[in-house]
Amino acid sequence: MATIQWYPGHMAKAKREAIEKLKLVDVVIELVDARIPESSRNPIVNEIKGQKKQLMLLNKTDLADPIQTKKWMKYYQEEGIEVLTVEAKDGKGLNQVKAAIKALMAEEFEKLAAKGVRPRPIRLMVLGIPNVGKSTFINRMIQKNQAETANRPGVTKGQRWLKIGNDFELLDTPGILWPKFDNQEIGNKLAVTGAIKDSLLHMDDVALFAINIFRTYYTDALRKPYGLSATDLELSDVDLLLLITKKLGFKDDYERASERIIFDIRAGKLGRYTLDTAPISLEGV
Repeated sequence: MATIQWYPGHMAKAKREAIEKLKLVDVVIELVDARIPESSRNPIVNEIKGQKKQLMLLNKTDLADPIQTKKWMKYYQEEGIEVLTVEAKDGKGLNQVKAAIKALMAEEFEKLAAKGVRPRPIRLMVLGIPNVGKSTFINRMIQKNQAETANRPGVTKGQRWLKIGNDFELLDTPGILWPKFDNQEIGNKLAVTGAIKDSLLHMDDVALFAINIFRTYYTDALRKPYGLSATDLELSDVDLLLLITKKLGFKDDYERASERIIFDIRAGKLGRYTLDTAPISLEGV
């Protein structure tokens, strides 16, 4: 299996600029993909944010396994992380986000008010890996299409301040990956969900990884779209990919079938899924 890695030069520059502008920021918003909440957390974020207040947002919850989302929410809360869920595409959860940001800054602003300092907008920095929905989230927050969006990673390449009414100012930053993944499982999860450019991937390797995950945790979701039987799922991952290739009418073109499987997963045709398993139960909740 080929090694997955992607760290363009503009990402290194974005990291440097984010650190430089941190002194101007009150709250760092960390946006992650609810389908891979831990794998889409960039370890560089902690380095960038330092001691700044942080709000973590699980985006794309409409595509994620709702049971796993609840588990991850509980896990992060027990870790002492301020966390909310959002669906940036539809604008769901944004009012709660704004309220949470104000609550984070309430004590500090009260102290400033007591000193006679006039109120000012809360300054925000949004950080997240490519294709996590950051630009969509920003556009929903400012209610304009100022942040360029596209369903592919690596679109935003600059930094700029954007106003959100009279209450907030937001620093738009490019999606930032990190120089080296701890393991290739993380790389594969990022590949399945579209955080890495497809042109850099061996799609058959990514498809085999996805087949293994779905046959283990989302059996029916894998069987139904491709007309697979319970016996078919006893095949090896490679043989199962070849079988799906034939069922799709692609003969021996398993690369084309691999792309189709990945695109079907991203489009939600295999239903809602989460590739990261939360290390917590919901007993007593």
